[in-house]
Amino acid sequence: MQNIPKVRLGIVAVSRDCFPMSLSESRRAAVVKAYAAKGGEIYECPVTIENELDMKQALADVQAAGVNALVVYLGNFGPETPETLLAKEFGGPVMFAAAAEESSSALVDGRGDAYCGMLNASYNLGLRNIRAYIPAYPVGDAEGVAAMIAGFIPVARAVLGLSQLKIITFGPRPQDFMACNGPIKQLFDLGVEIEENSELDLFAAFNAHAGDPRISSVMAEMEAELGEGNKMPGILPKLAQYELTLLDWMEGHKGSRPFVAFANKCWPAFQTQFGFVPCYVNSRLTGRGISVSCEVDIYGALSEYIGTCVSGESVTLLDINNSVPADLYRTEIEGKFPYVHTDTFMGFHCGNTPACRLKSGAMKYQLIMHRGLEPDREPDITRGTLEGDIKPGDITLFRLQGRAEGGLSAYAAQGEILPPATCSFGGIGIFAIPEMGRFYRHVLIEGRYPHHGAVAFGHYGKALFDLFRYLGVTDIGYNRPKSYPYPTENPFC
Repeated sequence: MQNIPKVRLGIVAVSRDCFPMSLSESRRAAVVKAYAAKGGEIYECPVTIENELDMKQALADVQAAGVNALVVYLGNFGPETPETLLAKEFGGPVMFAAAAEESSSALVDGRGDAYCGMLNASYNLGLRNIRAYIPAYPVGDAEGVAAMIAGFIPVARAVLGLSQLKIITFGPRPQDFMACNGPIKQLFDLGVEIEENSELDLFAAFNAHAGDPRISSVMAEMEAELGEGNKMPGILPKLAQYELTLLDWMEGHKGSRPFVAFANKCWPAFQTQFGFVPCYVNSRLTGRGISVSCEVDIYGALSEYIGTCVSGESVTLLDINNSVPADLYRTEIEGKFPYVHTDTFMGFHCGNTPACRLKSGAMKYQLIMHRGLEPDREPDITRGTLEGDIKPGDITLFRLQGRAEGGLSAYAAQGEILPPATCSFGGIGIFAIPEMGRFYRHVLIEGRYPHHGAVAFGHYGKALFDLFRYLGVTDIGYNRPKSYPYPTENPFC
């Protein structure tokens, strides 16, 4: 996957001076061994920290080793000041974990009290306003801590990615799409840069790529990807020209940032001026890790990028679109899958989902736009969508949103895409999420979220929740079980 950072892990052991340093060192070595046994790579810092001078030495060592995500390991109680200063001065994502006691026979000379030390570490992190990843239960043996480190990887990758991301936009949102508002102050708070451009800038760049000698090779890639789904080959030259336009703009405008996402205007004037629908190109770039949201949905692009970093795979952005018809539910879902009707809905967008996520993708035209722009003739300027039912399997529906009134909020809900045919158009799937009806009302509607939701293909709720917490988001919604009412839920319903 392109356009996401590579995590280079390091581990530093800390030791309180009234405990044996050898205890932290041997436990650190055991964690490294256990993590390597799981196939992981981690740099073992040889400096064990007892004081602030040790901290400086350890910091220089991990920086020289190219470490960009750090595990601070309390092999014993640990020195609260140096260990938290290390997290502060390191600058990248940091995880704290502590050693469990190994044996009842070693509770005199071999007791480390790291269970207690984690409390002081947490208190001192708070005093210094330092964000750190602390696992759900941060105390464990070597194998347990190795598993915690594996859970830290997707969070660290997303934190690193956001700190080096630039979101490039083209055009204002379409009329009546105020729900996709993009207040940029919260982006800067996250460490994200933004470059806002006019549609005219994009149009001029597109026209400058007319006759680009690379168009034929991009067309060949498109033809190979589409295969039998290449139903409208005549539109491929323009789509290839547009893809090169975006890629060249990315390279020319990323500046100091190695990673880029796009939030682009895609209708209504786009079709009449550019002469096509950009959905297929959006799908291709998103499929390789360059998130492209439609309708200038800045936080949709941000969420897509987060999903790519967390999962390490392609994602998509869909409308939380329409209910499943009762007859389709009765004949294809009821009794065959463990979901009531209100657990289901259809996720849809015109054609921006990567081809690898569709059962059988095909190049088509945007039906809704065709009705308004060229209703009395064969599709021409509305061609360019990649359509098909989305493959069944596990999904996580999520979004990080900047509020117009300030601050950030987020949600995540795990579920699946069901295999029955949608009998509809676009890139579309039948989604099933436990207690979706209540989640829809008390998180999505009550929380005033827009209709776009990012979709990661797998269950990544834990990593996303941990990431949102790491980023300082306090308002995080999820699909609660029936036994756990929402604050706004009417108890008499």
